[in-house]
Amino acid sequence: MDEKGSMKISIVTVVYNNPQVHEALDSILNQKFEGDLESIVVDGGSRAETLDALKPYLPRLGHFVSERDKGIYDAMNKGIALATGDIVGTLNSDDLYADDQVLQKVLEAFRDPSIDIVYGDLEYVSASDTSRVIRYWRSKPYRPGLFEKGWMPPHPTFFVRRQVFERCGSFNLDYRIAADFELMLRFMARHNTPSVHLPEVLVKFRMGGASNQSLRNILKANLESHRACMENGLKIAPWFIIQKIGSRIPQFFRRKGSS
Repeated sequence: MDEKGSMKISIVTVVYNNPQVHEALDSILNQKFEGDLESIVVDGGSRAETLDALKPYLPRLGHFVSERDKGIYDAMNKGIALATGDIVGTLNSDDLYADDQVLQKVLEAFRDPSIDIVYGDLEYVSASDTSRVIRYWRSKPYRPGLFEKGWMPPHPTFFVRRQVFERCGSFNLDYRIAADFELMLRFMARHNTPSVHLPEVLVKFRMGGASNQSLRNILKANLESHRACMENGLKIAPWFIIQKIGSRIPQFFRRKGSS
C-alpha cells in the first residue's frame, strides 16, 4: 500500500510457447481500478514467435523473466517472489479476465482488512471461441470440511495478500499437477486464512489445461489432491476421489445465475 493508501495488485502470468499470451496481457493491462497494477510475465524460454508477441508489452510490465524452469508452478513461484503488490493473483497465458472491472471488484473486497483471500466464479470457454461457454464453475463461501469433499476454489480467480505467501509458503513443487489444490488447501484449511467468495464470473478459462488434457492426468491430479489432504492433516473418506471427480459434473449443466 502506498503513502496515499492505494493498494497495489500484482498479476503473475506464466507462458511457454503461446503467442496468444497477448490476449491475457490485454485483459490485465486494460483493467480499470482504483489502485496500482504490476504485471509480471515469467516465460519458460519460448521460441521467437511468443517472444515477438511479448515485445510490445515489455515497457508496461513490472517484471519480465525468460528462462527455463521446472514447470508451471516453479514459474509461478518465480513471479510471486518478484511481486511487490499488496495483493497477488495469477492469470494463465490462455485465459482472460471476464471484464475490465475484475480487479476493482477484487480490490473492494480486500478493503476489509480482515480478509486475506478473495476468489470468484469461472467460465470454461472454447479455445477457439471465448464467447462459447462449455462449463460454468460456480464456487461458494469456504467452510471447514469442503476440501475433504474434493472442493476447491477456481485457482485462476484466487487472489491473496502477499503476506500470506510470506507466512504460509508458495507452490509445493512435489505436486506436478495439483499444486494449486495443495496451496489453496494449505492456506484455507490448514492455516485458516480468512476468505470471501465473490459470486460472479471473474475469469474465462480456455479448455485444455494440464490437469484436463487426458484421463491419465485427471487421475493423477486427483491422486495428488488426495495426497495433499493427507499431508496437510485433513481427514478424508475413502471415496474422496469419486467425490472430487463427481463435483465437476454439474458444471456442464449449470449456467450463470442458476442455482
